[in-house]
Amino acid sequence: MPGELSPIDKAKFVAAKRAADMVEDGMRVGLGTGSTAAWLVRHLGDRVRDEGLRIKGVPTSARTAQLARQVGIEVITLDEAGTLNITIDGADEFDRDLNLIKGGGGALLHEKIVAAASEEVVVIADAAKEVGTLGAFPLPIEVIPFGWTTTQMLVEELLVAADVMGRRITLRMNAGKPFLTDEGNHILDLHLSRIGNARQLAMALNQMPGVVENGLFVDLCDKVIIGYSDGRVETRDINEGTVSEDRIDLVENDNLFSDI
Repeated sequence: MPGELSPIDKAKFVAAKRAADMVEDGMRVGLGTGSTAAWLVRHLGDRVRDEGLRIKGVPTSARTAQLARQVGIEVITLDEAGTLNITIDGADEFDRDLNLIKGGGGALLHEKIVAAASEEVVVIADAAKEVGTLGAFPLPIEVIPFGWTTTQMLVEELLVAADVMGRRITLRMNAGKPFLTDEGNHILDLHLSRIGNARQLAMALNQMPGVVENGLFVDLCDKVIIGYSDGRVETRDINEGTVSEDRIDLVENDNLFSDI
């Protein structure tokens, strides 16, 4: 129930609610991955059930696909959709230019492909995700398992000349084994503390043999919706240069808060 949520979850709840209201009948919608995106999927499922909203969702991960089907959203592949009207996803960090770090949930490759196929990309987040400079959150890069230690060595050499503060790299683990993405790849987390030039670093990382994709999302986000625990919601549109604010009532909804 809203009253039982933590302040952070309340912020995620209202940001996702505002974003869900942007979705219109007949849209093809990219569905992000992570805790904030899960709220979005539940809100959209609520609209499908109560309003008869007809949408087709393209999930960015297997777990998002499972949740979407559970709440009644029609799930299709990106190949079936072709292009998307909108993608709504969370972020681990965003800056004032709406550049992002994503991939904390391990779905950065699918998330970036889906975002690139979208007419509009909207990020939903709590206020704690905003930073002056990207890099406090470890930057994920997806690498193929073959020769991943060599790939790590090449990335370490690259970081020596990069405009970053830290250079420690760790292999992401899960239950004592290397974490596997939906594509069967590993993730290296780059602990950089500060990234001076996100665009330059993203391009350089993707030139490394073995690197499939990196978690820097540059020039992809059109809007960010920031939620606050008191129900306030702030929407920033990077293209229009506008900032608006409203409020979402934290009203109990049995469908959203059931254990699905």
